[in-house]
Amino acid sequence: MASINFYLDTRSTKGESPSPLKLAIRHKHKTAFISLGVSIMPDQWDGISNKIKNRPDKQVLNNVISRRVVEIESLLMKIAASGELNGCDATQIKNRILKEINPEEDTTDNFFANRFLAFIDSKEKKGTKSVYLQTYRRLESFAENLGNLKFEDITKDWLTSFENFLAQTESKNTRNIHLRNIRAVFNEAIDDEITTFYPFRKFKIRPVATPKRSLSVDQLRTLFQFSPIEEHSEKYLDMFKLIFFLVGINIVDLCNLMEINNGRIEYYRAKTNRLYSIKVEPEAMDIINKYRGEKYLLNIMDNRSDYKSFVSRMNKEMKRIGKVERVGRGGKKIFEPLFPGISTYWARHSWATIAADLDIPKETIAAALGHGGNSVTDIYINFNQRKIDEANREVIDWVLYGKKHKK
Repeated sequence: MASINFYLDTRSTKGESPSPLKLAIRHKHKTAFISLGVSIMPDQWDGISNKIKNRPDKQVLNNVISRRVVEIESLLMKIAASGELNGCDATQIKNRILKEINPEEDTTDNFFANRFLAFIDSKEKKGTKSVYLQTYRRLESFAENLGNLKFEDITKDWLTSFENFLAQTESKNTRNIHLRNIRAVFNEAIDDEITTFYPFRKFKIRPVATPKRSLSVDQLRTLFQFSPIEEHSEKYLDMFKLIFFLVGINIVDLCNLMEINNGRIEYYRAKTNRLYSIKVEPEAMDIINKYRGEKYLLNIMDNRSDYKSFVSRMNKEMKRIGKVERVGRGGKKIFEPLFPGISTYWARHSWATIAADLDIPKETIAAALGHGGNSVTDIYINFNQRKIDEANREVIDWVLYGKKHKK
């Protein structure tokens, strides 16, 4: 038999503002919630008597709540008497009750396509919207009845069929992006108590083995010391070095740096909004001083409104660094690049790989790169800052000077 209990939902308000009072429907080890249309502070709820207190309108509100609870209990008994209770989960019971209470109310929330479109609308960044919209278009191409599908219709077998459909035209990486987007919509729907169904417990998104994107110590030394280098390429190699010297800072964050405070750069990473604090070592400072900017710390953004154009140019020029020959009458350049696949990301991955080779603890490397589940990088700023500084100095010393620190 299903059970119902009062629940003051302080998850979003953390008890600092009025929180919605709900009825929790518990059935088959799952819970769904029905709002009672009342929001109160935690100290205005008596959890023993299940009544509102410390409010001048408490009697009116308690009467409203009492009538609604009686109505919901009656409907629950009606569902049980019909013999349909065992075939329902908590969310289905909730939807049945809401339909009885408000027969004309729009109950389309449980339709997968509606939630997917609402999910897209909730995203602020155009790029993010575009990525999810591409997934939606692929879903439309696959399922003619997409608009009629509920979350419970998106089963493991359905997802497998969709993946096979994508495989006809999409790479494994792209397929995984679409599947992760679907999973994100499910996660939000579960958080919003629209459904308890979750096919991704059984359907697994298999990661793709990515090509090696790091350089060995010897390869880094070859790159850093390469000569002669074309004059217009020198700046891009210097920026690659700077990324490495700043613990693999992402290029977007490098472009947006504003200043140095007490020998450190501090910034919120664009990708995760996590706070970073990195000590500026002398090798990094030499490069910064060479390219000092007016508006930003570095002049690479002085004449640009978008960092992406710089990244594109940098990746192109980095792939060309190597032996250059001129042939023919026109002196056409023939490039023999050192590392044809190199990009800005390689500096970050190389730092991590070399740090691991130096037996720097995994937790220090993870903290340096901002990995892990700690909120707002409290591990980064408080606990591991000194360790990360020491790790970065050790990595730089080994790559540039062949010097290993004593453990």
